[in-house]
Amino acid sequence: MSTTNLRALAAKAKDGVSVNDGEIAFLLDVARTRPADLLPHAREIRLHHLGTKVGLCAIINAKSGRCGEDCAFCRQSAHYGTDSPEYPLVDRETVLKAAQTMRRGGAGRFAVVTSGKAPNAQELERIADMLADIKAAGLAADASLGLLDAEALARLQRAGMSGYHHNLETSRSFFPSICTTHAYDEDTDCVRRAVSAGLHVCSGGIFGLGESWEDRVEMALELKSLGVHSIPVNFLMPFEGTPLERQARLLPDEALAVIAVYRFLLPDKHIRICGGRESTLGHDRKKEVHMAGASGLMIGDYLTSKGSDMGDDRREIEDLGLEPDKG
Repeated sequence: MSTTNLRALAAKAKDGVSVNDGEIAFLLDVARTRPADLLPHAREIRLHHLGTKVGLCAIINAKSGRCGEDCAFCRQSAHYGTDSPEYPLVDRETVLKAAQTMRRGGAGRFAVVTSGKAPNAQELERIADMLADIKAAGLAADASLGLLDAEALARLQRAGMSGYHHNLETSRSFFPSICTTHAYDEDTDCVRRAVSAGLHVCSGGIFGLGESWEDRVEMALELKSLGVHSIPVNFLMPFEGTPLERQARLLPDEALAVIAVYRFLLPDKHIRICGGRESTLGHDRKKEVHMAGASGLMIGDYLTSKGSDMGDDRREIEDLGLEPDKG
């Protein structure tokens, strides 16, 4: 197939028509052999569906470390000997101050994130107060708290939560190589509950875990079937002490191709670039995520590592003729 076929696939994506298995195979062949060819078409699809605005979100690591899950990539897992920061749930004032800082930096969404499978009842009530404060500060109040049931989601919605984040991390097929302490269906069920509750649901994963291109497509199609609104794309940062500490980072061209393929497969969804952007792409190439079809960024710091300078992110967005958007 020629680049004409990429144009035809981009036209299908603009029309909201799903690609078939043969077209997916073609996309993956291009991703492996000519990744740069995907980028202009992916950017065109993104502009068609989502315009020039780049949604900015931010998080606070509100409870860190000693997680009972054994996710192979995670610095916070109690199963591994890492140097992860460890502390209990922070106070309400700390969260509000962080939210106000990120609002001034341009974020429109702000999420409270905690380690562990799920908060206990006392923690949940404290988090409800935090979300009410975030909403009052003029931000969309989001949370990422693990495997919440419908009752807990409803409690937080009443407090002002507008969005819920829960990653699948990788494909159903590859998941047993990454986590053994809970089942993949627990993750998909949680995402499904959040979608059913009418929340803005953010779910994606981490790339560079050792998964195949077929695994990446499998997760994209799972996310599409779940009806999520936003897909966070993270690139592995191999933390010392985790089972993946020696895993090679993705090369920049492959990382950008991941974003582009996801834009073809999920043409009208927000694709937000999160952790690992700087370490995978480097200072000189991290802005290329916008050329590959991304429509959002996480700004500020990540869970246990530093992020980019917020002023630099905004300047890069504007230099490309795009508009930072608080949403």
